[in-house]
Amino acid sequence: MLAVIMLLFFDFSLAQKKNGEVDQKKMEAKVALAAPQKITSVEGITEYRLANGLRVLLFPDQSKQTITVNITYMVGSKNENYGETGMAHLLEHLVFKGTPKHPNIPQELTAHGASPNGTTWVDRTNYFETFNATDENLKWALDLESDRMVNSFIAKKDLESEMTVVRNEFESGENNPLGVLEERVTSTAYLWHNYGKSTIGSRADLENVPIDRLQAFYKKNYQPDNAVLAVAGKIDEAKTLELMNQYFGPTPKPERELQKTYTLDPTQDGERSVTLKRVGDVQVTMAAYHVPASSHKDFAAVQILARLLGSNPSGRLYKNLIDTKLASTVRAYTYSFKEPTLLFTYAEVLKEKSLDDAKKAMLKTLDEFATTTPTKEDVDRAKNEIIKQIELSFNSSQSIALQLSTYVGMGDWRLLFINRDRIKEVTLEDVVRVAGTYLKPDNRTTGVFVPTDKPDRSEIPTIPDVDALVKDYKGNQVVAQGEAFDPAPANIESRTVRTNLSNGMKLAMLSKKTRGESVEARITLRFGDEASLQNKGTAGEYAATLLNKGTSKHTRQQIKDEFDRLKANVNIFGGPTQTIVSITTIHPNLSETIKLMAEVLKDPSFPTDEFEKAKSESLAGIESQRSEPQAVAFNKIQRHVSPFQKSDPRYISTFDEDITDIKALNLEDVKKFYQDFYGANNATMSVVGDFDVNEMKTLVSDLLGNWKSSKSYSRIVNKVAQVQTINESIETPDKANAFFVSNYNFEFRDDNTDYPAMVMGNFMLGGGFLNSRLATRIRQKEGLSYGVGSQFSAGSLDPVGSFFVYAIYAPENVEKLEAAFKDEINKVITTGFTADELAAAKSGWSQQRTVQRAQDGGLAGTLNNYLFINRTLAWDESYEKKVMDLTVEQVNAAVKKYLKLEMMNIVKAGDFAKAKANATSSDKK
Repeated sequence: MLAVIMLLFFDFSLAQKKNGEVDQKKMEAKVALAAPQKITSVEGITEYRLANGLRVLLFPDQSKQTITVNITYMVGSKNENYGETGMAHLLEHLVFKGTPKHPNIPQELTAHGASPNGTTWVDRTNYFETFNATDENLKWALDLESDRMVNSFIAKKDLESEMTVVRNEFESGENNPLGVLEERVTSTAYLWHNYGKSTIGSRADLENVPIDRLQAFYKKNYQPDNAVLAVAGKIDEAKTLELMNQYFGPTPKPERELQKTYTLDPTQDGERSVTLKRVGDVQVTMAAYHVPASSHKDFAAVQILARLLGSNPSGRLYKNLIDTKLASTVRAYTYSFKEPTLLFTYAEVLKEKSLDDAKKAMLKTLDEFATTTPTKEDVDRAKNEIIKQIELSFNSSQSIALQLSTYVGMGDWRLLFINRDRIKEVTLEDVVRVAGTYLKPDNRTTGVFVPTDKPDRSEIPTIPDVDALVKDYKGNQVVAQGEAFDPAPANIESRTVRTNLSNGMKLAMLSKKTRGESVEARITLRFGDEASLQNKGTAGEYAATLLNKGTSKHTRQQIKDEFDRLKANVNIFGGPTQTIVSITTIHPNLSETIKLMAEVLKDPSFPTDEFEKAKSESLAGIESQRSEPQAVAFNKIQRHVSPFQKSDPRYISTFDEDITDIKALNLEDVKKFYQDFYGANNATMSVVGDFDVNEMKTLVSDLLGNWKSSKSYSRIVNKVAQVQTINESIETPDKANAFFVSNYNFEFRDDNTDYPAMVMGNFMLGGGFLNSRLATRIRQKEGLSYGVGSQFSAGSLDPVGSFFVYAIYAPENVEKLEAAFKDEINKVITTGFTADELAAAKSGWSQQRTVQRAQDGGLAGTLNNYLFINRTLAWDESYEKKVMDLTVEQVNAAVKKYLKLEMMNIVKAGDFAKAKANATSSDKK
């Protein structure tokens, strides 16, 4: 016995010695690390370079209790070789499969309450996570990203399971004819360049790529000298820089040298065409033109040109195709690529309309643009639209941190600022020049080939030297930084001011200093009752739709121009029971924005032409959904679990009923609905951000405080409908992807003592990031679904609880997916969750709550809703404490009590007949 003890002591001592040696080596390595070199600073963003070549960007923002870590690798689908299409995107999935040090990344992301993702595009791949701003979380995120940069498993077993998930994602894209048409046009426009290949890749490559080629691709490109790391949010810059160097610095700079890509397409020498034939419900015509790389000086004018063509309602395409009723939807856009890119236009056309007439009108508009010069007012309007969105994005450090990936892919992050500056400098002459240079038939890819004796070709400029372009760039003045705001419920509550206006409208205001002086506001107008709103569902929807389409003082275009000038995003949507207004702007423009918004709400003119255009757009949208598995499945299950009478304002219509109702609707019905029901006496409004409380109260009181609805209001009470459980399959022919949805409603309110337990039970079953029970089984292990998850909700006023599960999958896997779903539900009902699962879930869930409250838009929505249900943030504080005090026994008991598999309605939509036929054919072979 003594010998054993001595041996154990010897082993322990030896281990201590070895650990000490390792720690000492780490310390020596840390000491030996060269200090990061400062490169430049532009408008609050500072770039440093580590000794191993890693470029790091720091963007402090004390106004939000969040941090975003975003690492961008300068490799995308452009860098794939023959037989490797889709490899960059497939690798993005596999990097989430873990490292020896971080074996379960989805679980870690959930445990830290992170909001994460990874994206792949033609020039770059990025990974990011936004989380609660703590030192522990920051160290964890930097450790995670530095580790999976070079130590990810990239294992064959993971490739086999994830390949089917990516193939599922591929098939999901195949369901979208517009997206597939863009792929075909792109691949026809590019003869040699890899931009012509879809990032999702070829199905054959996805299914056959060898693991060693994927590993080689990873080892070659996932290195510090090929990456840019950005950290933004509530950080100490010096401390964070030291941590970045500590975690990433020890990774050595690789000896290999990355070869620059050099393939470019020759000048296009004639119009090209492509035809796509598939099942679908809306016709589409599309055109694409070669234009310069996004770093070229002409690109800013190309962006303005796209707005002048596609903007609604002032764009040339809108006026020539929508106003003339030749098409239902038009758009013009371009992608920001490092190398020469494309300018796209398209029009969606209803089946009963002439596609040829729409195509001719679109091409005529494009061909004549350079000779029918736009006005300076048109150009300024387009510039304002773009600049508004750019400048508003600077009010969110998270938004900028993620946008930087696009500009890193283009060549350098500072192109964000250079492109903004160039847009401001674009003149009318610049737009006319680029239109004349690039909008030529011989530079176009569309439906037909037309021989010509005198080709008129467009020479695409060479790619600029980005290093020289950005070398001495300094940028503009840094935007207002804002205060360090604590998003704890008690602090929010202590700073929130609530008041009632003379007409009964309720107002909640939270004033604080924000980045860029940003302000978020939410308004909800509520009206009518169950009796007065009978048979008024469609009229109510169109009343909300037409509010911002014109007033007695301003046209639709003038309203849009004013909101653009005010740097305000104002969105209005609603239906027969309520209308919601969402406002994002800045302090200096808040008053004017609110005044214009009030004019839109109180003085709509309901123009006849806008009414007809709105109907046409709605009809096109409905037609496009008829054969989509997701839309079909949702419609079926919603109609089943909520079986209201046709006259009820909550009734869920079929697609055919929607079309009939829209065609039968007249403008007088819409005007009468507005006159009868609109008013602010039952409204709630919240404002969060940089503003003066007293000024806001006076302003809103003056504008809305005396506005009343002529009809009385009574909240429509909801209750659970008793329905027979269904399990149905719906055929959607020629759709590569299928959709699974399960829904079960039961009596439950959020003041139920079991509510916290049910929330956490659902979080572990189908929430989190890829590590819930359903995601781990159906996506991670069996590779059956690209997207799978569950949701649980409970009414605050009425006892209506709802449990909902969804999955996207291949039709041939329908039986396996349903079996896995039922098996996982049975497991949580019979054996429940573990204490370790609950502990990890609590940590992630609570941090997610903090992150959500740190977003001003979401907080404004919460305060607005709480005015209606008579609740304060004290409820959140109590609720979150109850969640954190939960035991695993309480969670398991609640799940077992309320989740009833035999009561869960199931609807599956997909091309099951084709899948069955293919399986039968394969069996015969």
